[in-house]
Amino acid sequence: MYIIEHDAKELLALRGVPVPAGCLVEAGTAIPAQLPSAGPWVVKGQITMGGRGKAGIIRKAAASEELERHVRSILGTTVRGRTVSAVRIEQQIRGAAELYLSLLLDAASGGVRVIMSDRGGVEIEAVPANEIKSEVAPLNADALAACVLRLAGSFQNVAAHALRNAGQRLARIFLEFEMQLIEINPLFVYPDGSWVAGDAKLVSDDNALPRQAELHALVESRAGVYPEAALKLAHGFDYVVVDPDGDIGLLTTGAGLSMMLIDELRAVGLKPYNFLDVRTGGFRGDPARLVNVLKWISAGRHIRIMLINIFAGITDLGEFSRLLVTALQQVPEFKVPVVARLAGNGLSDARRAFEQAGIKLYTELDEAIAEVQRQLGAA
Repeated sequence: MYIIEHDAKELLALRGVPVPAGCLVEAGTAIPAQLPSAGPWVVKGQITMGGRGKAGIIRKAAASEELERHVRSILGTTVRGRTVSAVRIEQQIRGAAELYLSLLLDAASGGVRVIMSDRGGVEIEAVPANEIKSEVAPLNADALAACVLRLAGSFQNVAAHALRNAGQRLARIFLEFEMQLIEINPLFVYPDGSWVAGDAKLVSDDNALPRQAELHALVESRAGVYPEAALKLAHGFDYVVVDPDGDIGLLTTGAGLSMMLIDELRAVGLKPYNFLDVRTGGFRGDPARLVNVLKWISAGRHIRIMLINIFAGITDLGEFSRLLVTALQQVPEFKVPVVARLAGNGLSDARRAFEQAGIKLYTELDEAIAEVQRQLGAA
């Protein structure tokens, strides 16, 4: 789960990380009469993506009139398919150097990659590789702390002090919250060595949410901000809108298989709407999961067809097909054609159920994708 900057800073501040004083203003609400700081301010659009400054949704304001103008112009802006429904107004930091610090889960090694640079900010991608220090540490507190000390020690004076202090504090938080990423860019550092997290990107592991009471509460209290995580907590499986303008709804199981299907569709110029790992083992004879999926997919503005891709081992495809037909009957608003690719246990029963419902069934994925292309081309 990508945690928006405002919530990330609130979480970090509770763990002793210095952040600029700030407040959240949501669409349809007034700017508070008493702001956390006297200005000047920064107005920052709150969406889950990087590059917000270059996208024009981070702006500085010196006077209250300018502040209000920026708030109103940023709210409602759409950037890469995401609509800005809230902004964070915070104290503008001046007189500080901009550094970079991040910790991220390294999938290849199962450790934590620590990255530091004494040059940060919006142009971090342009920093030469030899000016960025990086090392992977084992996933335990002592090894991670030692890694932070080694990397920070390769910088000079104030930068070394700030990176060491901030890195140790963030390393503890990374492990405590079972994070996949903590990125502070810029890390503002004053001449006396004190520091402030100018921006904060936190990505948590959704599978850890049941163990993380604080993050669990955040998702429940702000389900509108974290809809995919809220759905997973409530329903026990993953559903993510990957392209709001996509026209192919996907009913799939298996995270890897689902991601592969999205890649294959995009490779031939098609536009999948969603990612789904419906976890067929959780059906237990009840179509409720499928009913929810059909309702979520039907909410897509441009949906024109649904593609099913289920490769069954333990799952009985006959039961799945009967449950799906029942679910389709219970969601009358779902009116688009359905193309299915099924393989595995119970295929003959599934074929009979789908034939009776008028659903085209294929056993080869290439043939199913070709049928989707044909139907979309003919529509």
